[in-house]
Amino acid sequence: MFEALTEKFGDVFRRLSGRGRITEQNVQEAMRDVRQALLEADVHYQVVREFCEAVVQKARGQEVIKSLHPGQLMVKIVHDELVELMGPVDTRIYYVSPPPTIIMMAGLQGSGKTTTCGKLARHVIAQGKQPGLVACDLQRPAAVEQLAIVAEQAAVSCFKIQGESNPVRVAREAIGWADKNQRDVLIIDTAGRLHIDEEMMKQAEDIASAIQPHQIYLVCDAMTGQDAVNSAKAFNDRLELDGVILTKFDSDARGGAALSIKAVTGKPIKFIGVGEKLDRLEEFHPDRMAGRILGMGDVVTLVEKAQQQFDAQQAAQLQAKMAKGTLTLEDFLGQMKQMKKMGPMKEILKLMPGVGSQLQQMQVDDREIDRMEAVIHSMTAAERRDPGMVDASRRRRIARGSGTEPQDVSGLIKSFNMASGMMKQMAGMGLRERMAFAKQMGSLDLFGRGPKFKTKQRSKRLSKKDRERKKKKRRR
Repeated sequence: MFEALTEKFGDVFRRLSGRGRITEQNVQEAMRDVRQALLEADVHYQVVREFCEAVVQKARGQEVIKSLHPGQLMVKIVHDELVELMGPVDTRIYYVSPPPTIIMMAGLQGSGKTTTCGKLARHVIAQGKQPGLVACDLQRPAAVEQLAIVAEQAAVSCFKIQGESNPVRVAREAIGWADKNQRDVLIIDTAGRLHIDEEMMKQAEDIASAIQPHQIYLVCDAMTGQDAVNSAKAFNDRLELDGVILTKFDSDARGGAALSIKAVTGKPIKFIGVGEKLDRLEEFHPDRMAGRILGMGDVVTLVEKAQQQFDAQQAAQLQAKMAKGTLTLEDFLGQMKQMKKMGPMKEILKLMPGVGSQLQQMQVDDREIDRMEAVIHSMTAAERRDPGMVDASRRRRIARGSGTEPQDVSGLIKSFNMASGMMKQMAGMGLRERMAFAKQMGSLDLFGRGPKFKTKQRSKRLSKKDRERKKKKRRR
């Protein structure tokens, strides 16, 4: 997300920092580049104009030109303006008493509304509530069945009425069902269209009028850019939205919708979908997002992700092993699998300060963990505890069992020894020292210095004629 914008901002600030002295003309030139970057990111032109004017005004007011570190001060000004542009946002869901809290989901067809209902249900469960999904999309073929499948995957109940064609009646009866089944939250999936039309708006208005939802969220596809902003404005004019949920955010390299929606509609982005799985829904925090855009990382989100996946007791035991240097390959694999649950490895590394900008050309293959697991599982218990005992014959046996090559086994053991040494070193550090160490490690390809696994393939022997042809080609 924001890859193109982050790269452009990075270029602008590097040029500013590289100058011994900054003039007002330099600042104006930098803002022309920023303006171009924002327009290419599909940010609304009015938002771009006001944003750039605000930055220039603050730069003059804070005397950037006379500052000892003008480049750094410009980064701070742009960061603060980005936060102002996207915020403030209160991501909390306010639950009513007595329950149920009714949340109505609206949006165009294809925006990921039904899947987002399941993601929001999982988010609500994590807050200690018992949600239920309501199938009020009676227009799209198989929409009711799709919501039922999503509900099953999210481990929540789904209310539906077979053969019913009136979504208002379904919504009304769902409230009684929630009381009877002790559902704290009702998440109502409504019908969408391929484009905004009067019939769609009227149906959404009728449902909202009948059940008086406590919150109405609009689900938009982040990849549609300005179309998402226009949809949000049209829906807000008719429904009075409480917030927007941007889906497919991990696939949106531009970020125009995220930077424009709040300024154009006045409605905040509450959540962002960052993957297909039901646990891939994040609260939207403007300050953290501004940090990501400027390549400053997002430590708070990284810590929150880690807290969700790592058990405190296991972490304490692991730290004790790290300090003693008694980490085993099974411990190593367990930590890699826990990290994989936090999301794609490249996305996790981007949350580390100073690392994101160094990952533009880096290829991180998450399948390496699966291949690593195959190698470790092909070892005996003794070999996992003491990789030093793996000699040439054992390497060949392990390679045959895991479908890899002996040099891959050697590479894995080398990577483990290196990582084990680094972890032992980090175990004795304070938080600040660990952050500096992590930043230093950020430029390393975590798997590139370890095994590069290749599945065994039968090599084709070249004929004599082909070998001669290859030699002639090299001579030319």
